[in-house]
Amino acid sequence: MEVPELGWREKILDDPDGGKIVLWPHLPCVRMPPGLRSRRIWDGVAFLLSHNDISSMKEEEKLDRNSPGVHNEAAMASGTTLGRLVRELEGLDIEGPKIPDPEQIRLMLHAENSRGGLPVFPIEPDLDDAKWSDWLERSAEKQVNVVTLLSTLTLGRRWSRNSSSAIPKILPDDEVGVDLGAAAAACAAWWLEEEGSLGWELYGERDARFASRIRGALADLRNSRVDDEKAQEATLMVPVHQARLPSIATALSGWPVPESIVWGSQE
Repeated sequence: MEVPELGWREKILDDPDGGKIVLWPHLPCVRMPPGLRSRRIWDGVAFLLSHNDISSMKEEEKLDRNSPGVHNEAAMASGTTLGRLVRELEGLDIEGPKIPDPEQIRLMLHAENSRGGLPVFPIEPDLDDAKWSDWLERSAEKQVNVVTLLSTLTLGRRWSRNSSSAIPKILPDDEVGVDLGAAAAACAAWWLEEEGSLGWELYGERDARFASRIRGALADLRNSRVDDEKAQEATLMVPVHQARLPSIATALSGWPVPESIVWGSQE
């Protein structure tokens, strides 16, 4: 897999059944500058996470408030690719790193604190979903094969190469300085480590499922509105890690059949 175009501005998709999907790019573990945040008014937010992931994110946020930096320390001690990312981001003049993801937490709190509460949709299916469970099994097999295990021995060189290859893919923006650009390159290298072993077939299969569920979330927002005209104006916010946005946008552009999902406050 290669580093895609790394843009900083939201991509707005008009759903053929009505409403808008706002794909907003952000960097993992980084609090984005106000000038890069979406100013779009939205009616619900969808995270590329499961119900359990969203619940865990809330608990992590509470723990971090009581013990600031505890998750960063744990990540760096873990020897994982996330730990490497945190270590690289700490050397940059940016607002971060911070775990859990500060931008997803910000949007989560906005939804919960809005009058009446706004819907929060989990786009990743839960483990009791048979199709998703099958995908997870196949992806696990791919990730633990011999080639993947041996590749950990060359992580340092590969990370540096991928980070360097990401630099020309970063789109210029008046709000983006040298350090934030370096953070984007590091985050892209992390993304390649996390996703690279899947291969395009599994990666595309997952994105197609996620696209169906994103459309299902927007359909839920439309259906919750009595007024037909207002239903056509329903807007769904979808925060996406910068390096993932192009593939999610491509999957959505095929407009797969919407898959009905339940939003968090209904459970």
